[in-house]
Amino acid sequence: MSGGFKDSVAGDNLNVFMNAEEFADLRTVRYDGEVYEDIRVVITGDRQIDRKALRDDHVQGIFRKTRVLHCRIDDLDGRQPEQGQRIWINSQEGGGGFFSEYRVGTSLCEMGMLQVELEAFNE
Repeated sequence: MSGGFKDSVAGDNLNVFMNAEEFADLRTVRYDGEVYEDIRVVITGDRQIDRKALRDDHVQGIFRKTRVLHCRIDDLDGRQPEQGQRIWINSQEGGGGFFSEYRVGTSLCEMGMLQVELEAFNE
């Protein structure tokens, strides 16, 4: 038997979960001054949460939107997004479309796969 469990998981991540014909989409990601064009990403967990207003903040109708970005750390040249940093992801393949701006909430890397919680404010 060649390879171990980690090799098997890495193969599944690349060939199934990150397969652009199955789950993944090709998107351009801009992070920390670099552009990563047409990398395979899976974005899950679209949630909208009431924004916690500060004591003197009377703005209503703004919600915090959270999503989770999954991609290979190799596709970001080995760079793991850091909490509090900004990241932009476009809406269509080929670098076109509208770029959405997010703040990195949390960022984990396990067996070469990034799981990045994205936060944005929405009306």
